[in-house]
Amino acid sequence: MVTVRRLLGVVAASAISVTAATSYTGTTPYAYPITWNPQLASSKLRLNDSIGPVADVFSAGRGFIRSSRAVYAFAANSLDYKISLRGFDEKSDAYYDARNKVHLRAAKRLLRLCEKNRGFYIKAGQSVASMHQVPKEFVSTLSVLQDKASFWSFKDLEVVFLEEFGKDVKELFEAFDEQPIAAASLAQVHRGFLKNGQEVAVKVQYPGLQKQFATDIATMAFLSKALAWIFPDYQFEWLVGEFEKNVVRELDFTQEADNADRTAKSFAHNRNVRIPRIFRIDDIKSLEKAGVDPKEVASLLAAIFAEMIFCHGFVHGDPHPGNLLVHRDPSRSGKHNFDIVILDHGLYRELGEKFRTNYCRLWRALILLDADEISETGRNLGAGQYARYLPVIFTGRAISSKSSFGQLMTPEEAKVLKEDVRRFTMGDVSEWLQGLDREFLTVLRTDNLVRSIAYRLGATRKTCLMAYVKNAVSGLSLGHPGSPDLYEQGLLAYTKAKFDYANLRIRLEFFEFLIAAYQWYGALSRLKARIYCNLSLKRLMNISVSS
Repeated sequence: MVTVRRLLGVVAASAISVTAATSYTGTTPYAYPITWNPQLASSKLRLNDSIGPVADVFSAGRGFIRSSRAVYAFAANSLDYKISLRGFDEKSDAYYDARNKVHLRAAKRLLRLCEKNRGFYIKAGQSVASMHQVPKEFVSTLSVLQDKASFWSFKDLEVVFLEEFGKDVKELFEAFDEQPIAAASLAQVHRGFLKNGQEVAVKVQYPGLQKQFATDIATMAFLSKALAWIFPDYQFEWLVGEFEKNVVRELDFTQEADNADRTAKSFAHNRNVRIPRIFRIDDIKSLEKAGVDPKEVASLLAAIFAEMIFCHGFVHGDPHPGNLLVHRDPSRSGKHNFDIVILDHGLYRELGEKFRTNYCRLWRALILLDADEISETGRNLGAGQYARYLPVIFTGRAISSKSSFGQLMTPEEAKVLKEDVRRFTMGDVSEWLQGLDREFLTVLRTDNLVRSIAYRLGATRKTCLMAYVKNAVSGLSLGHPGSPDLYEQGLLAYTKAKFDYANLRIRLEFFEFLIAAYQWYGALSRLKARIYCNLSLKRLMNISVSS
């Protein structure tokens, strides 16, 4: 993989990425250097930056139009909430119905804004869609942005090559297809061949993003402050700061190459993972046609990202279906006849050791429904008084649930929780999210995306949960963050991880046996009561007839 800043090279400029068409692992060379101009690449020139004052005027005009659209959408949504919800009792069913309708209208306005402004607004919309803690109307409406990106004409991108390398496309490549093969919110990908004949994928950042960045972030920051002023309970200013930091990382394709290299090395022990015949990971029909079991793909996917979170402490922050592919390996037979290919390594998060350890402890407690440990680790992670809801968020069970592992709550438990949650305001949600460790937000987003894909592929809730708990236990036993394999951690840590997981499985199976026995006893008691009731009724009828 060759990463350049706006075109993605070993030589690494910040906006062009050239990735070898063959996939690679941590032990296989993947970089193919190409001639470049280091002076130009290191100068961090941006498209249209050096064209002159006329370009600056046009750029300012475009920025004003984009900001005006955002302000209009914000004003329309604010008025809608203020007017449509006025006069309602906030605890009434009528209020909840009206609020849900306003949520939907507001989400549709945001969707139109993102589609018109493109670029960072698409990226922001994708971020909101991945946060299942926001109203479901926003998640369902904005989720269409995950795979919605239009192509740019290659004529608009040619100058990027000149600015980054000092050469045009024909000088850099033996052959180059101007028709893009994929597009995302910030860049698109073309197929090309280097001078040495190597087939590569060339990722090119869209024009003008650097100029748009400052204006768009300033607009988002202003609107978030205005939102907090108009609706004091809605404190989401911190989200803009998090979004800004993530986008800065994602715009630097040099960092993307480093992230990909580090992840490839972390998974060098796992022959089923590839980091640059490929299929989209959620294309079930194509997977089945190729002889790949979608449920096995889901199981491996959950295990891969669980290992990233709990063991590596270095997490891919954008695992949507467009960044995850499946490679059918004709040399292998049986269930594991495929590899998962992970793309787009621009957005990663390094998890602090304190967070990683606490998160491992939390998951072990979630599986065993250890209320004290959940409360303690939840506080350590910033969840505060809302830590009691973490079992529901992650496992679907309440902290005092009588449901089996991997099953949802009973109808009675769900009714109690619904009444409890109905008292929540957006201020409560804002307070909870604001209090969480920022690392927690990345993990929540990654977890939501990975599990939604896994469920779509047919995985059960229990399959995903077991992948998480297995790696959580391993993560607590590691001598240091990284691959959990024997050669990386040493015999002592590796053996301890295996023993601790076996111990937890035994405890879990015993716990499941008790729940099953409890449910069986309850069912038997109800059956006995029904039989007794029927017999009593029959006797009563016999007595009446005799009389």
